[in-house]
Formats: sequence, C-alpha cells, structure tokens
Amino acid sequence: QVQLVESGGGAVQPGGSLRLSCVASGFTFRTYAMHWYRQAPGKERELVARISSPEGTSILYADSVKGRFTISRVNANNTVFLAMNNLKPDDTAVYYCNAKATVGQGDYWGEGTPVTVSS
Repeated sequence: QVQLVESGGGAVQPGGSLRLSCVASGFTFRTYAMHWYRQAPGKERELVARISSPEGTSILYADSVKGRFTISRVNANNTVFLAMNNLKPDDTAVYYCNAKATVGQGDYWGEGTPVTVSS
C-alpha cells in the first residue's frame, strides 16, 4: 500500500522557520522524483519545489520561494524534506508531498500538512 505521510506543519510568525517531512512507503522511493506543492485558500495548487531521482542532482523552485526554501531527500529513509525559512504570510497554505515515477505512471499524493504564517 502506497503512503506519503507529511509532518512538520504548524503556525509560525513572519520571518520564522519550519521543516516539513514526508515519509514514503509502498514504492521504490529512489526511482521517483519528489515534489512539494501547496494550496492556499481559494487558490489553485502550485508547485513549490522538485527534486530529481535518484540522488537529487536536479532541483527546481518556484520563484516565490527561491532563496528561502530548500528541498532535500534521504533515500535510505524514504524521506523528502522542505526547509522553509523567512516565512511570509503568503506562504500560508496546505503543503502536499507528491511522488512521480521517472519510468511508468506512478503518481502519488499525501494528505497535506497545514502551514499558517501570521503575526
């Protein structure tokens, strides 16, 4: 059974930091590109960051988070992280972990973890 379980979300003041984690199971993690998406209230889901498989040599960020967010992966632990620094109110959203197969059609989503940035 495929699972992606996110954690680490919460409420933080502007300028603060959070580190999101996503633990995967049920598929060969290292063969999947991993992504973080977010969806703010009333808005469409958007890509935040992407890290390639297997070793994460290719990384992509949305312009809005460049220089503040860092995506990383630890294949030994089937885990992908999103370190978020200098958070802004516009970062408020539910953050979702996504895995896409580099070969085949695997495309899996977690349930999301909420992040609220407010003073």
